[in-house]
Amino acid sequence: MGPKATGRFPGTRLRRMRRDPFSRRLARETDLAADDLIQPLFVIEGAGKREAVASMPGIERLSIDLLVEEARRLGTLGIPAVALFPVPDPSTKSEDGREAWNPDGLVPRTVRALKKAVPALGVITDVALDPYTTHGQDGLIDANGHVLNDATVDALVRQARCQAAAGTDVVAPSDMMDGRIGAIRAALEEDGRHDTRILAYSAKYASCFYGPFRDAVGSGAALGKSDKASYQMDPANSDEAIREVALDLDEGADIVMIKPGLPYLDIVRRVKDRFGVPTFVYQVSGEYAMIAAAAANGWIDERNAVLESLLCIRRAGADAILSYYAGRAAGWLGDSGK
Repeated sequence: MGPKATGRFPGTRLRRMRRDPFSRRLARETDLAADDLIQPLFVIEGAGKREAVASMPGIERLSIDLLVEEARRLGTLGIPAVALFPVPDPSTKSEDGREAWNPDGLVPRTVRALKKAVPALGVITDVALDPYTTHGQDGLIDANGHVLNDATVDALVRQARCQAAAGTDVVAPSDMMDGRIGAIRAALEEDGRHDTRILAYSAKYASCFYGPFRDAVGSGAALGKSDKASYQMDPANSDEAIREVALDLDEGADIVMIKPGLPYLDIVRRVKDRFGVPTFVYQVSGEYAMIAAAAANGWIDERNAVLESLLCIRRAGADAILSYYAGRAAGWLGDSGK
């Protein structure tokens, strides 16, 4: 217990440590730095090409040459890694998504270009079929449109092997199929790629906040009125997330991911407290779009809203955050400190 109250006032005054900037800094429990941030990047075919994403103001799809330039810039800001998301030519899409494991496909070529130009920058590649399928699902489907688990896992293994052979540092299965982490880990070991890390999207919820991303990669139109509720998690569930994370860790995941971010901070805290493993959070496209739209209308201060939201995700237990604001946030932090 603190000192006894004397007269009218309490003996303990928590406001004392909030009085000045120096004491607030000394008492700060959570920090935010460029080291904690990962920038997602959308890559397209061609050269010298950039395309705005209408539902994500300020975000562009970039051809490989421009993406490499952007990666260099992000590296100078202190960003440790980028996460690649392809927007392949529609003519390459198929029902089985076979372009996903083409060794000369968009992602392998981008990985090779990045590792040659910016070797110290970490490269994370998405393992999922939705950018490559004509139906927009993350896996293979049967005649009734149901996503097949085990057949999809076989395809994901081929995709992960292709990305690892191109030199990616981290494969990131985002599909939520059962057993895919163990299958990918076994395949990577068989190929002698012992150091290729696996970032498992372990608790990926069937969220409405993914809409702008699906616009960006072109899977939204293909998906149509279908959904992904048969494999992504129910937003109502928390205990299930713990089971998912435990399974992925047992199967060989090096890092686990919770997605989306701010609406699921209770899950982040439960996972970090329970397992104590590297835990990443994806501040998704819908979260970005809400902040950007409110800022554009003058309803909030964009810089402060971004830094506060990222700090809150860190406070919940995230070791790193994928955010479309990563590069801008790193610049803000470098300009003025925390």
